[in-house]
Amino acid sequence: MSARFGPAGNSEYYTEHVSKATVNAPEWLAEIGLDCYEYQCGKGVNVGAETARNIGNKAKEFGISLSLHAPYFINLANPDEESRKKTIGYIITSCQAAEWMGAGRVIIHTGALMKRSRREALDIARETLLAVIAACDEAGYGHMNLCPETMGKINQLGDLDEVLELCGLDERLIPCVDFGHLYARTLGELSGDAACEALLNTMERALGEERASRFHSHFSKIEFTQNGGEKRHLTFGQDTFGPDWTPLARAVAQRGWSPTFICESAGTQSEDALEMKRIYQGFLKEEQGRGAML
Repeated sequence: MSARFGPAGNSEYYTEHVSKATVNAPEWLAEIGLDCYEYQCGKGVNVGAETARNIGNKAKEFGISLSLHAPYFINLANPDEESRKKTIGYIITSCQAAEWMGAGRVIIHTGALMKRSRREALDIARETLLAVIAACDEAGYGHMNLCPETMGKINQLGDLDEVLELCGLDERLIPCVDFGHLYARTLGELSGDAACEALLNTMERALGEERASRFHSHFSKIEFTQNGGEKRHLTFGQDTFGPDWTPLARAVAQRGWSPTFICESAGTQSEDALEMKRIYQGFLKEEQGRGAML
């Protein structure tokens, strides 16, 4: 297997020149050479069963792997019991929509520190996530992968180590490693070959090679501020901020891993996903050529 590539939601080109309807996206993505798609429920799960099933049927027909992003306002680290119940409800509703679509992965935000230490917030998030897993099992969604996401702002829970600790709670948890977020929250330190190799090594130590090799990922260039971290998503067309895709593409190809890469560029996510795939496949061919010579 090799890595998959696709957009988060619909690009500006798609909505302006192809279709306003997401149900037509899988066919178009397959036509241009992409093979996955992340349905966006950031502002709430508002998709109905019929629409979701139609999208899922089209995705299956055209070989597009689906994932679903749960609402952005989820906060696993909120200590309030009523808020925890709401969080569980949001995730269950997301799993239901994902089930209608045939999406196997649901991406969830980890949350904010809320003026507590990182350790305190992480301990609460662990408890909440265990409750979420139990609720998913009870509701019949135990077969789904929940993907806690690394976050981009410094005052948010969700650096790489925190997400990997959360994923250690259950084998079904797959990290959503957002390289743009990690680049932003480290103020640009996640850059270059050594940094990418170190990150992938950390994942492998924490999860084992099999689970690490199929991680979920978001990728885009992100502008950051020195005090806060993430400011806004950018496109591959600008060169002031990173991260650079090339070192990561090379590292993943050399390892033979098969992650899912969802591009979150601002409006050009489909075009930039294609560029990511092109660069990755170049390195993959190099590795295959080396293997054939041995």
